[in-house]
Amino acid sequence: MTQVSAAVVSELAPGGKLRVGVNMSNFLLIAKDPATGAPRGGVAVDLARELGRRLGVPVEIVPYPNPGALADAAKSGAWDIGFLGAEPQRANEIDFTAAYVEIEATYLVPPGSPLKTIAEVDRKGVRIAVAEKSAYELYLTRSLKNAELVRIKGPDNAFQQFVSDQLDALAGLRPRLVTDHEKLPGSRVLDGNFTAVQQAAGTPKGRPAGAKYLSAFIEDAKATGLVARTIEKNGVRGLTVAAKA
Repeated sequence: MTQVSAAVVSELAPGGKLRVGVNMSNFLLIAKDPATGAPRGGVAVDLARELGRRLGVPVEIVPYPNPGALADAAKSGAWDIGFLGAEPQRANEIDFTAAYVEIEATYLVPPGSPLKTIAEVDRKGVRIAVAEKSAYELYLTRSLKNAELVRIKGPDNAFQQFVSDQLDALAGLRPRLVTDHEKLPGSRVLDGNFTAVQQAAGTPKGRPAGAKYLSAFIEDAKATGLVARTIEKNGVRGLTVAAKA
């Protein structure tokens, strides 16, 4: 790691503390307090605390209900670094690091569905439930040619509407879809993936020294095994440490 300069600290912790935006809907990266619903730990929080330690500043976790709200808040100055999927639509406001973990995104199909493969889902007349403003929704918006996206607020609501409206598929992160599959006997999680969401860290545009240091921190965390150890400590399945940038 490069030495921490005054410019880095002033850009990443301008108020004397590191304000870290996190997406509370990503249960793979954020652990909630069962009583209060507040963030209490998880892979992203542990990495943020290590970054704060290296910068020599306290860490404040700033929770958001979904990744869209987190990304939208970049312009407001409400957070200094954020942990979310690196998508082109978000890069206009956020300088992203390389990914630190990848998460497969695929489809859940209902009992008796004729859809057998990922490719078969993109057909005319197929309706896909998806959590709006998620990284995989942004990817599907760019990529689908024929199927219709039904955008719904939050993965819990997306699953409920997928079932109640008898939609043809539910798009989501594989670990989450495995839990949804258990609630819907006869459903199937399709093999393979339509994308692997690149979970990264980022800082709002206009903080070049901070962005450079944050990228170096993420690479160091992967290379030294910190990311892998954090995943193991939190007992998370479905995360793959991203390759070196």
